[in-house]
Parts: sequence; C-alpha cells; structure tokens
Amino acid sequence: MSNDETFAAAYREHYWAVSRYVARRLDGRSSDVEEVVAEVFTVAWRRRSDLPPSPLPWLYGVARHCLANAVRGYGRRRRLVDRLGNDESAHGKQVVAGPDSESPGDWVHEALARLSPADQEVLRLTAWEELGIDEVAVALGCGSRAAAMRLHRARRRLRAEIDRLQITVAFGTETPRRDTSKEHGHG
Repeated sequence: MSNDETFAAAYREHYWAVSRYVARRLDGRSSDVEEVVAEVFTVAWRRRSDLPPSPLPWLYGVARHCLANAVRGYGRRRRLVDRLGNDESAHGKQVVAGPDSESPGDWVHEALARLSPADQEVLRLTAWEELGIDEVAVALGCGSRAAAMRLHRARRRLRAEIDRLQITVAFGTETPRRDTSKEHGHG
C-alpha cells in the first residue's frame, strides 16, 4: 500500500476516535475541535511516510501536540481580550451555578483537575481512550516502562487527591470517611 493509501485508511478508520479525543480535552467546543482535528490530520498527511502499522496511538501523540499549541493560542487570545477590557465580567455576563448544578462524579473531575497536565493525560489515555500501556507509550513518546511508571504515579496522585477531597462514593452514595490524619502525620 502506498503512503497515500495508508494515510487515507488511517483517516477513514480513526477520524472519529481522534475527534472524540480532542473534544474531551476541549470540553466539546465544536469549532475548536474541528480546527485541532484538521491540524492533526494535516500533520499526519505531511508525515504519512511515518505512519506506523497501528496509527491510532501515534495520531493521539500528534493530537497532544496540536492541542498544546491550540491551548497556548487560546491563552494568548484570552489575555489579549482581558487587556482590551472586553471580558465577560466587564459586561455583567457572569454565569452562576444553580444549587442542583453538581452532577454525579463531579468530585472525580475535581480531583483530576488538581493533577498536573501530564498526570491527567496518562490517566485519560488509559480511561477515556482505552489504550494499553504500549499504546500509551507511543502516544506519549516514551518507552513502555516509563509509561507504566507514569500511569502508576498518576493513579497514586489521583487517589491522594480523592482522599484530600474526603469523598468516598460507594454504590452511588457518600459513605463516612475513615480518619487518615495519623497516616498523613496530622495528628
């Protein structure tokens, strides 16, 4: 199969997986998602001779870099808008959450958000994208042992953040927490 045919097959087979990967990381902002996915496949087209036999983890790695570039760009635009004084708060368009706004599982997202971007990514690759450790290694651009260690450490830090939030969910209900202050040297 030629490089062009290899690219076309990868595009047809993995377009929606890459779109979902990007959408989950951009909270579904559809115009931004389309822009980043287009950039991912533009890079893949330019580097079509580098496409591995199982291209999805490689495409996720490209998507990580495209997302990082996009996020930096969004940050620059946001800072510019703030300097110009056109931010939402200047126009009284602040959104206030209602009393029932917390949905089940929000505590997991809160704990995840407290982790470093690198920890978040390795956890998302395994949970959201359902990649095995060898595929995670390709997406992250590291060896399998390093990916396994990163995942282990990220899981440990996520558990610590959940413990810090002092929330335990068992069968959909909150249960009393055990006292961990002695374990953490607080008492």
